[in-house]
Amino acid sequence: MIRLATRLSRAVNTAARSGIVFRRSPPVISRTSPLAPPRSPPPPPLSVRSFSGKTTTEGNPVALEMINYAISYARSGKAGLEDETYAKALLVLEQCLAIQQDDNSKGMVLLGMSSLFYERGNFSEAIERLNKIEDLNISSLGVRVAATEALVGIYLELGQDDTASAIAEVCRQLMDAIHLEVGTGFVFDVLDARTKAIEGLVNVVRGKLKKAESFFQAVQDDKYFSGNVALSYGEFMHVQHDLSMAKKLYGMATREVPDNEDFKIPYYLAACNMVSEEVEMAATCALGQLESHLGNFGVAEDILTRALTIAEKHFGSHHPKVGVILTCIALMFRNKAMREQSSSLLIQEGLFRRALDLLKGPPLEAEGALAKDCRRDILALARGGYAETLCVQQNRKAEGEKLRSLAESAWRNPRLSLAEALDVSENSSKVPVVDARISRVL
Repeated sequence: MIRLATRLSRAVNTAARSGIVFRRSPPVISRTSPLAPPRSPPPPPLSVRSFSGKTTTEGNPVALEMINYAISYARSGKAGLEDETYAKALLVLEQCLAIQQDDNSKGMVLLGMSSLFYERGNFSEAIERLNKIEDLNISSLGVRVAATEALVGIYLELGQDDTASAIAEVCRQLMDAIHLEVGTGFVFDVLDARTKAIEGLVNVVRGKLKKAESFFQAVQDDKYFSGNVALSYGEFMHVQHDLSMAKKLYGMATREVPDNEDFKIPYYLAACNMVSEEVEMAATCALGQLESHLGNFGVAEDILTRALTIAEKHFGSHHPKVGVILTCIALMFRNKAMREQSSSLLIQEGLFRRALDLLKGPPLEAEGALAKDCRRDILALARGGYAETLCVQQNRKAEGEKLRSLAESAWRNPRLSLAEALDVSENSSKVPVVDARISRVL
């Protein structure tokens, strides 16, 4: 630790004097997964030059126009033509990248490209674009934090928690070191809060709630509680059973995030599963789950339906993220049936079947079904819930037991068992929360 502190101090001092960018290499990442990037994913480096009260993310206005046009065009594709629309949008961004002279604008273009690849399920290409930001001599902290946040979000969704943790930790250590050396300012403080919140989220995912609490408590001022900061903190409070505070934070998660602002203001800058549309979807979904946990099923259904509408509008009606929301709706109906001692088997079964179709899980007869890590939590949860609806039907009990066994063998959540995740009764000691951004059960 002393050696690390010395290296950080020297790096900050040198960079502060010369105005250059400094980098640190991350741990080597295994390449055995087919979704692994072509090279080890380095955490985006941070520039000392922009760490002041005057920090801004400035980009070529024409580049910003092209980025917003390409993203809007890609998301406007008609059913059946989405791939062609995204390909044309990516071509616009590639041309935009080729003509840029300043690295801030190049970084923003790469963030936009990573988002489009991510939305089409091409995680490796999204990671590659984010890694390219490493090679730019960027002076914008906003771009760096957005890239870090996006990399952490993707690796959490892929189930590669160690990699996500390493990236988040290095970024936070550098932020802390530069804060001591150079000072602070409003934009720096907002981005610093985002850095702490993303590391807090990593620890919630890994079931390390005490460690997560230290990061969220470091963000004391509620003026920073918006977007991903508020959502991640709200989820932490939710699993801690502080439902009133969680509800307040979910409401704040979508505060002051106007449409199409992801590429205009430095502390809104975001990419991949951390963009404002995903925050809105995930916060709405989490709030619906909270109301279901409270037994307010009519309110919960309305809110979760709104989350479903957001997901379908952003991704299209056949995207796996829609399956994530449908899983939450199915679980709400399951909770309702258990609390009210009523039957809604047909509704639950239909929702779980549709969710599983969209989540694109392997067929039951496939060897090692559910072995992949991407959306593993949600697939296991949906299959576990579906299995319960089958087990109460005498003629389908054997099918249900087989499915339940498969789901339990695939469950990897460190905080609660699959049975606990499915048991959301009033006496349940543990509350499961689905984070729709990263498709994980917290």
